[in-house]
Amino acid sequence: MQTKETVFEKTYKHYLEQLGEISFEDIAPNLGAKIEGNGIKISLIGNDYVISDEGIADPSGEKPTHDICVILSKYILLCQAITPIEHNWLSFRNFKDSGPLINYFTNNIELAIGSYFSGKLNDLKKASHRLSGYPPDLEVNFDLAMQFDALPMIPIIILYNDADEEFSAKCSVLFESRAEKYLDAECLAMIGWQLFSHLKKATTEY
Repeated sequence: MQTKETVFEKTYKHYLEQLGEISFEDIAPNLGAKIEGNGIKISLIGNDYVISDEGIADPSGEKPTHDICVILSKYILLCQAITPIEHNWLSFRNFKDSGPLINYFTNNIELAIGSYFSGKLNDLKKASHRLSGYPPDLEVNFDLAMQFDALPMIPIIILYNDADEEFSAKCSVLFESRAEKYLDAECLAMIGWQLFSHLKKATTEY
């Protein structure tokens, strides 16, 4: 029986083989990416990764976690020939094929952010700024509304209300509708988890 690590390595090598068949120069503009040596540089939640058919490297030159490898690989492999122009915002449940992952996204990302930062609105604000978050161009009434460039073509918005005497803290996470043109539902869920993980980490850095 294959171990998880073996399966992950097999998937990783398969992605690298597919990446070797792609012209990074041709697709870089449509991904908001830059050419770096014989590879391509893409920013994921504020960290720059270099991807080539030789491997994927984080800012320290090390191989990143499996989910980051999957996100970056699919972002490249699913690249659109024409950049989609769609700027309306949707919740995760509105994307096709999100059905089996809706409970995961709700419980492990939206409810988790609400629970972790309950009563800590200022911590969430500071963490968001550390991740280069900025106010979205939306007219909304929340304690905090913040937009992040998760990937160059996939921004994310979090809408957060802190707990009060009547209600628990609540967080909603929104994607642009064009996000599903760049990544499948599983990868969008992974990005949501990465954002939550980075926000938690950012609270320990100030």
